[in-house]
This record gives sequence, structure tokens and C-alpha cells, in this order.
Amino acid sequence: MTKILEVKELQASYGEMRVLWNLSLEVNKKGEIVCLLGSNGAGKTTTLRVISGLVPPQREKGTVHFLGEDITNVEPHKRVEKGIAHIPEGRKLFPDLTVLENLKAAAYTKMARENIKDSLETVYSLFPILKERKNQLAKTLSGGEQQMLAIARGLMLRPKLLMFDEPSLGLAPKIVQKIFELIKYLAEQGYAVLLVEQNVRQSLMIGDRAYVLENGRIIKSGLCEELMEDPEIKRAYLGI
Repeated sequence: MTKILEVKELQASYGEMRVLWNLSLEVNKKGEIVCLLGSNGAGKTTTLRVISGLVPPQREKGTVHFLGEDITNVEPHKRVEKGIAHIPEGRKLFPDLTVLENLKAAAYTKMARENIKDSLETVYSLFPILKERKNQLAKTLSGGEQQMLAIARGLMLRPKLLMFDEPSLGLAPKIVQKIFELIKYLAEQGYAVLLVEQNVRQSLMIGDRAYVLENGRIIKSGLCEELMEDPEIKRAYLGI
């Protein structure tokens, strides 16, 4: 079976500062939620940025395969066309465009343009509040609504892999719970998910497998239910 995503022996730097060291991870199939966990500065965001092509790996230091194809040197926009949607930390919306304009702006690939009507119906069914606010400027939305718009924008691309970077950051607990429920639902609909989160407990509760990143290195990996019972994980991340 062809894996959705396969990252092997990846190394990456910002200038002279090495950030990732021989990092390997996989997302095996549709509907799987793979969590990438760790503290601030561990290299989680950089990992997503390398996968989406925004940060180049060190020369000849690792590979990124998507649906069996080597995309290590493929341009970022072409990775999007192949089916990778990166929902970044901080949402990165167009603040002075309306909700609808943000959604339409996201649908720039050929497939997304051809299916824009169906995609809008899908995201409006998932997020009725966005339909209500479709003519409202993105900057006037609440934090939770902005996060919903960021996710909806990713879905407009009709992706095969959804990569979330800290989707719960800065949100009220009630909204955080809804975001995690949504991610679980999207996986159940067949999307493969790579989830970067500092909320380790919630991530392990909805995830299938997880990797723990520390100082740019994978220090532990396994099934989420097993990691929930790991003494080191309990002590370091769950406060138990």
C-alpha cells in the first residue's frame, strides 16, 4: 500500500542553526491522524514547513515522498496541487477580505476551481457560522471563527493530506474542544491528518499514532493509546 506521506532522515537548518536532525515520520493511509508533539522550539513547525516546501531540507539530507512520489525538490504551489494543505499557526487569513473572498482565494488550483461550488457547500455545511458571516471581513471574526475559516480555506483545496499547526492556540477551552472534534470528524471523512499541537492530552485522545519531537529529534513514537500510558510522556507532557 502506498503511504500518504513518508519523510526520511530529514535535516533542516535556519542559516547556521540546525533545527531538524535525521527526522523520519509517516502518515500511512486515509483517515489516519498522526500527531507531532513537543514543546516550543522542538522543530514541529519547521517539519511542516519542510513538508509543504516553504523551508528546504539541507542539501541531500533527507527526502519527502507524497503518495509514493518524491517531492523533496518540488515547488510549494505544486505540492498544494498534488493534495497537501497546510493550515498554519496563527491562521494567516487575508484580514481585509470577506469570509467568502478568503475561501475563493484559496481555491486557486485547477481542481479547486472546477469544484468551487461543491467545496463551498461542504465548508458551509461544516461551518454554518461562516455562511452567516460570508460577507463579513475576516479580521472582524472571533478567534474561533477565524480558525474555522482557516480550516475551511484548507478544505477548499480538496486536499488528500491536512497539516494542522497548533489549531487550538489562543482559543477558549470550549472552542478548543470543538476544533479537536472537527479534526476527528475530518479524518472519519477520509482525510489524512498530520497534527502539530502543544495540547498533548487532546491530541493523543483523537490521534492514531504520534511522534514526540525534542530539540529537532524524534525521541519517541507509537500508538497514541500507548503513549498516553507512557510514564515519561505522563510526567513531561500530561502533568501526571
